[in-house]
Amino acid sequence: MAKACTKVEISKFPVKISTSDIVSVLGSCFANEMGSRMKEAGYNVCVNPFGTLFNPVSIANSIARLDSAIPFRADECVEMGAGAGKICSWWHHTSFARLTAEEFLDNANRALQEASAFWKSSNKVIITLGTAMVWKLVNNGEVVSNCLKRPSREFSHEMLSVSQTAAVLERIVRSHQDKEFIFTVSPIRHMGEGAHQNTVSKATLQLAIEAIGATYFPAYEIMLDELRDYRWFAEDLVHPSKEAADYIWERFHEAIR
Repeated sequence: MAKACTKVEISKFPVKISTSDIVSVLGSCFANEMGSRMKEAGYNVCVNPFGTLFNPVSIANSIARLDSAIPFRADECVEMGAGAGKICSWWHHTSFARLTAEEFLDNANRALQEASAFWKSSNKVIITLGTAMVWKLVNNGEVVSNCLKRPSREFSHEMLSVSQTAAVLERIVRSHQDKEFIFTVSPIRHMGEGAHQNTVSKATLQLAIEAIGATYFPAYEIMLDELRDYRWFAEDLVHPSKEAADYIWERFHEAIR
C-alpha cells in the first residue's frame, strides 16, 4: 500500500516534561496553542506573560525583563494608533492594551510580578520562534514586540542573519543553566513580506537553532511534510486548523513524555 504522507520521525527526544515540572512557554501564536493544551493536560505552565511574541530579540528582551522584574513605568506607555484609543507598550501584545496608562501599568506589572516569580522557579522552557524579521523604532533603533497599529513611517524592519539569531538564542540558553530548553519554529506562515521571505525567515530560525545545538521539536516540518495540504489550514490559509494543531500537540506530547 502506498504511503499517504512522509512521516517526520522523532526519536529519543532529549528533554522530557512531567506534571511536576514548572514550564514557561514563550513565543508566537503557536506557543499559545501548545501552552493551552499543556494546561488542559495538567501541566504547570505559564504562557506568554507579555502576550504573543514573534521574533527572537523580543523573546530575549522579555526574558531579560522576567529576570530583572523591573516594573513597567509611565514613560514606557504608548498610545496605540488607528484610533484604538488605548494604551499599551512596545513590550506587549495588544491584548494587554487598556483605556488609561494607569490601568495598563496596573495590569502589566501585576502580570510581570507573577510571571517573574514563575520564570525564576521554572526548570523547563519552550520557545516557539515565528519569524526572523524584526521591526525597529526609527527614532532609537529599539526592536518592538508589536507595532501597536502605529504609522509604518515610525518603523524600519530587517531580517536577522543566522549568526545574529544564533547569538541571541545562545545568550538565552547560556544565561539560564538551571533550565532545559526546547525550541520549535512555528508552522504559522508570515506572509506580509511574501512567500520567499517567509521561507528565508523560517530557514534562518532553523539554522540558528541547529547552530547552537539546542533541542528542537519539528512542528514546522510536521505541518509541511505530514500535513501538506490546505485542508489542514484555517480559512486564512496561514494558520494551522484546529485539527492540525491537535495533531502536532499529540506528536509533541508523545515526544516529551
